[in-house]
Amino acid sequence: MSFCIRPTHANGARNGKQRGGRKAVGAHRLALLCACGTLFTGTAAWADPVGAPSFSGPLAPNAKPLTVDAGPFGEVTVTGQVSGIAMAQSHVTNAAGTVTSDTMADLSNAQIEIQTTSGPLQLYVQAGTYALPSLGTPYLRSGKALDQLYGPVPVAYAKAVISPDLSISAGLLPTMVGAESTFTFQNMNIERGLLWNQEPAISRGAQINYTHGKLSAAVSLNDGYYSGKFNWVSGMLSYAIDSSNSITLIGAGSLSRSRHASFATPVAQNNGSIFNIIYTYNSGPLTLTPYLQYNRVDRDDALGISRSAETYGGALLAKYTISNSFSLAARGEYLKSSGQGCGIDPDCTQTNLLYGPHSDAWSLTFTPTYQKGIFFARAEASYTRIGNLAPGSGFGQDFNERDQARVLLETGFLF
Repeated sequence: MSFCIRPTHANGARNGKQRGGRKAVGAHRLALLCACGTLFTGTAAWADPVGAPSFSGPLAPNAKPLTVDAGPFGEVTVTGQVSGIAMAQSHVTNAAGTVTSDTMADLSNAQIEIQTTSGPLQLYVQAGTYALPSLGTPYLRSGKALDQLYGPVPVAYAKAVISPDLSISAGLLPTMVGAESTFTFQNMNIERGLLWNQEPAISRGAQINYTHGKLSAAVSLNDGYYSGKFNWVSGMLSYAIDSSNSITLIGAGSLSRSRHASFATPVAQNNGSIFNIIYTYNSGPLTLTPYLQYNRVDRDDALGISRSAETYGGALLAKYTISNSFSLAARGEYLKSSGQGCGIDPDCTQTNLLYGPHSDAWSLTFTPTYQKGIFFARAEASYTRIGNLAPGSGFGQDFNERDQARVLLETGFLF
């Protein structure tokens, strides 16, 4: 078995983002090539960046990922991420199974993606370990995240390309809900926000995708918040107004009752519905993404949901590129919960979707980022504040603190 490493001279753009020139082959690429040699027999090259996993910036994927000629399997592209995270926080929540100290360090990503991007049948597999830090929630270490969330293969699907405009995907799919993605390296900030905490992240199911000109649309039948029951329908419609402005409408909800409950599957939200309006402005060094979100859970006595409840909120995501290596990202958001009261009913429990019924919260996050080639380092400062806190639903050892500040550092490589 032998590999032939050859350069590629293609310089192109992918998803509207122009990539920089290639550099000399480094030791990291040779190591990755050797690892892939245990899987494939053929030749290898460096290709233009691929569209998955998606990046919203400021981090950019490797401009020249490894591509392997896998013979009858065609051309296979291999990418990956290795990164570590450190965090200091105030008012640590004493939640079982999560980090309960005010400082910690962890492996935030050690993942590999193997995919094909041509032909009528395309495959994507993302495997490895990960941590999913988010504002206002206790930190779950990467090792436990594998056990309690989406396992060592969080995303994997097959895509049938019917025409240049139409395709069908099936498997473990990233959600189409919300403006932030699941893994740290995909987003403007290290931590995901308060609105993201209300959303599904990964679902099992099938999805029809359609793109024509300025219009994009998708419809999916899936299991919502990873419940294992295929009773959710999700839909997305996006329109590019011009080269700088676009708007997206998203709606998703359950069609029937599901009793499944786990760390990834909250019973209330999994039996509800959620909607987004997302606007994006992208011109020169500046990107702005304001969006609105509404989440509704109806009363269901059979599931123990005694009263209906809802959350509604908004967020503004922003990034500004200062130079080829430095950028700044920021996020501000507000989320409010409401719902029916119990009155004098002694058997009623109000539905809690946030920090107690009728609670609200806001947050601010700032993330300066440095990236040079495949190496990156970024710091983050965040602050979360709760309003109308219900006793026992907040931060701190006794769950009664109203705010939490965090400082984070994440650094690593995007192969």
